[in-house]
Amino acid sequence: MFRNQYDTDVTTWSPQGRLFQVEYAMEAVKQGSAAIGLRSNTHAVLACVNKANSELSSHQRKIFKVDDHIGVAIAGLTADGRVLSRYMRSECINYGYTYESPLPVGRLVVQLADKAQVCTQRSWKRPYGVGLLVAGLDESGAHLYYNCPSGNYFEYQAFAIGSRSQAAKTYLERKFENFPQSSRDELIKDALFAIRETLQGEKLTSSVCTVSVVGVGEAFNILDQATVQALINEFEISGEEAPAAAAGAEEAAGGAAADQGGAAAEEETAPMDI
Repeated sequence: MFRNQYDTDVTTWSPQGRLFQVEYAMEAVKQGSAAIGLRSNTHAVLACVNKANSELSSHQRKIFKVDDHIGVAIAGLTADGRVLSRYMRSECINYGYTYESPLPVGRLVVQLADKAQVCTQRSWKRPYGVGLLVAGLDESGAHLYYNCPSGNYFEYQAFAIGSRSQAAKTYLERKFENFPQSSRDELIKDALFAIRETLQGEKLTSSVCTVSVVGVGEAFNILDQATVQALINEFEISGEEAPAAAAGAEEAAGGAAADQGGAAAEEETAPMDI
């Protein structure tokens, strides 16, 4: 994408019917570190890649708890994600105070989409440069939504956003038919395998990913590193990593070329997206 005479503010249409600043915001989501969500009839799982700005710094949080029954994973500008998660938290508190019941997930997603849409129709504002995967549980079951910077929102059985997310989507598309009947641990296993697909040869450990769960009888919680590492070891020992192993064999054949490709992708990521 290059600058042109139609991208000086968000309210200017191009002759092709495009809003370039909105497209730039969607590009920021693609440059962020990968985030993955999937759901069954009773549980929803969010997972993300922890990517630090340098070896001397810690990673920024990419998964936020909104309420006991809702959480979000973000890809893109982390600062924008924090602002929106704070807004969602406030809406849940206000709804609970007024109606003494949890805010339905779908209603919160619509409110979030409306807030994002306003930024595409005001010349003195800019679109939020972050995509959010909203996972939650309400009376109608488990839900997973994707909120786009354009103000659009979609409900998914499983989805991935961020850099190198296409590999994770390919894995999820092969498995999604089994997700509705999957157990909690099976969802976590598939989430970890999907995360591994985005690492391009890097070893999957608890230090490079974060996993969270919400479900029937279980409030939204982020699993600690020891628990995630134990699950990774269990799945590897049980010989259930065939899809990841096959991908690893192909990458081994590629050798140094794959490493160079991964390094180039990291260099393209804007520092504020980390």
